[in-house]
Amino acid sequence: MAERVLIVGSVALDDVKTPQREARGVLGGSAVYGSVVASHFAPVDIVGIVGDDFPAAHIQLLQSHGVDTRGLEIVKGGKTFHWGGEYLGEMNEAVTHFTELGVFADFRPVLPAAYRADGFVFLANIDPELQLQVLDQTVRPRLAICDSMNLWINIKREALLAMLRRVDVALLNESEARLLFETHSLPKAAAGLLGLGLKRVIIKKGSYGAQMFSAEGTFAVPAVPLEMVADPTGAGDTFAGGLIGYLATRPVLDETAFRQAIVVGSACASFVVEDFSIARTAALTRPRIAARCRKLLDAIRCDPVVL
Repeated sequence: MAERVLIVGSVALDDVKTPQREARGVLGGSAVYGSVVASHFAPVDIVGIVGDDFPAAHIQLLQSHGVDTRGLEIVKGGKTFHWGGEYLGEMNEAVTHFTELGVFADFRPVLPAAYRADGFVFLANIDPELQLQVLDQTVRPRLAICDSMNLWINIKREALLAMLRRVDVALLNESEARLLFETHSLPKAAAGLLGLGLKRVIIKKGSYGAQMFSAEGTFAVPAVPLEMVADPTGAGDTFAGGLIGYLATRPVLDETAFRQAIVVGSACASFVVEDFSIARTAALTRPRIAARCRKLLDAIRCDPVVL
């Protein structure tokens, strides 16, 4: 039986424009993307903040996936975090048009008592000082995973380093890992992160897949080749949700489990980019995820090379 997964992060309404089309006011936020996909594997507890302009239908959607929303604070008279951006060309990075933090500017995560003993914790991209506050409220989780961004590396480096020393796994993209240790070498950056006490470092490479570093070596998977990408928003958080959701089902968190989890996370991320918001991941089933995992495994399978 899967253990409970705690996910803390942003809950948002997004305006997104891509070469395919445009969508306004769609459900977004790191905690949402992670929670919906993780719920296909394990029970999920979400912690976030919204204004009373946040549609009740969105809360009902989360609850319909078994996501416990007691940790979702609703501020009367407040405005929900609202982000607007556009993807151009190869759509590897969004151009932000506006960011209206609303109630998210005053987010101070407080875990309901029932969440504090959750075995698995995903700290999505928020201020590292807030991530530390969340960790202070937990009781010995089996696994704590964090995400971050360039902003916190630049303005809150010491708090970020303190937080990294308290988690088991860090999820960073290539530029973040390089910036943190001021190096162009990903292996060197990963070695620096492992030197902080992390058990594993997972580098997200967008349309090029993901790579894991640990004391046991490295492991990499490509992204699933897709004929059409509709909206890349939330792909990294969906990857994290699939990864931690799958790990919550495993009795042993060893190298095999993590390698399998990276395949699962990559497969889940390949679904979310095929439509806007969580339209694809909300409708997923375990057999469909398994089929896409097999597609990924076929892509990396090779008989031993004999020279």
